[in-house]
Amino acid sequence: METIKNAANYVSESVQGGGAQASKEANKQVAKDGDANLSTRASAAKDAVSDKIDQTSHETKADVHKESAKH
Repeated sequence: METIKNAANYVSESVQGGGAQASKEANKQVAKDGDANLSTRASAAKDAVSDKIDQTSHETKADVHKESAKH
């Protein structure tokens, strides 16, 4: 039963990590957009950093759940 729970958590964390990565990439594009105003670009850059932190966190948790599911 614990293996199933860990597998489900692995999938959940992987999906969340993918969502954070997509958000990060979108924010990076806004931050690079020369037509956007400075405050929009700065906010997007800040959000991209936050998304990267979230992505890393979810990927780490997914790896832990994956390893736990193996045992």
